[in-house]
Amino acid sequence: MRREEILKLLELPLLELCFLADRAREEGGRRRIELCAITNAKSGLCPEDCKFCAQSARHKAQAPIYPLKSREILVEEARRAKEMGAERFSIVTSGRALGWREVREVAEAVREIREKVGIKVCASLGMIEKEKLLFLKEAGLSRYHHNIETSPEYFPKVVTTHTLEEKLRVIRDAKEIGLEVCSGGIIGMGESWEDRVNMAFLLRELEVDSVPLNFLIPIKGTPFEHMELISAEDALRTVAIFRLILPDKAIRLCGGREKVLGDFQGLAFLAGADAMMIGGYLTVRGREAEEDRKLAREAERIWNG
Repeated sequence: MRREEILKLLELPLLELCFLADRAREEGGRRRIELCAITNAKSGLCPEDCKFCAQSARHKAQAPIYPLKSREILVEEARRAKEMGAERFSIVTSGRALGWREVREVAEAVREIREKVGIKVCASLGMIEKEKLLFLKEAGLSRYHHNIETSPEYFPKVVTTHTLEEKLRVIRDAKEIGLEVCSGGIIGMGESWEDRVNMAFLLRELEVDSVPLNFLIPIKGTPFEHMELISAEDALRTVAIFRLILPDKAIRLCGGREKVLGDFQGLAFLAGADAMMIGGYLTVRGREAEEDRKLAREAERIWNG
């Protein structure tokens, strides 16, 4: 579909749009819900100025501050993630990029998690170089996470300390060496529907494997603290258009889904979503993992009769 066709579909009643997206999910072969979990492995003091982020040293949010967690802690957290039903465990760190010393420590943790826990391991370590990505892949990393955040046109209104092109270089490097890529962004930062559509088309062009959709929760002390929450309907419409543009990719519900979607979370799986992050986010708690597992089971039951 072209951009103009997608924008025209947004004029449909919500349930009609959801029906089209659900059919696209099924035709794309997405018939089960994948659960993942993350750990905030290094927190705070980030020099970047992403306006949504509590961990920026440029803002006044009260995010926790601590160095990279030890290998033993990361392995134990991976074990707990698997026990609560996650198929993937992602190590996420604050800052522009990890240096070699910390990359080696993460690689050791990745190797031990793969050997002792048996869960797929992902990482989000900033704008690291291709050599570091290759080093992590050789340790057992299967997927690299690096959000583009929003559309190319809106990106400068969200971040000014680095460019979108710098982020795209990381994604292309990861793809080039054979890593899977998880990349999406945050919905509800003041962007237009055209921005959301353009973001989805860029992700399609990049051939990413998984698209995490976060919904902005305005955090006190950040430049976006006074943003209004988007409506549940707009969140569902966003999920639907991403599915229509990316019919065979994982569309993953992430941060903000509980507060924005509320009682309509289940409907998101009839609007095209087929993956979900459980167990909480970087600086915001999620709901109980068992509730999410139950939701996933019920959605799959509806899909598969």
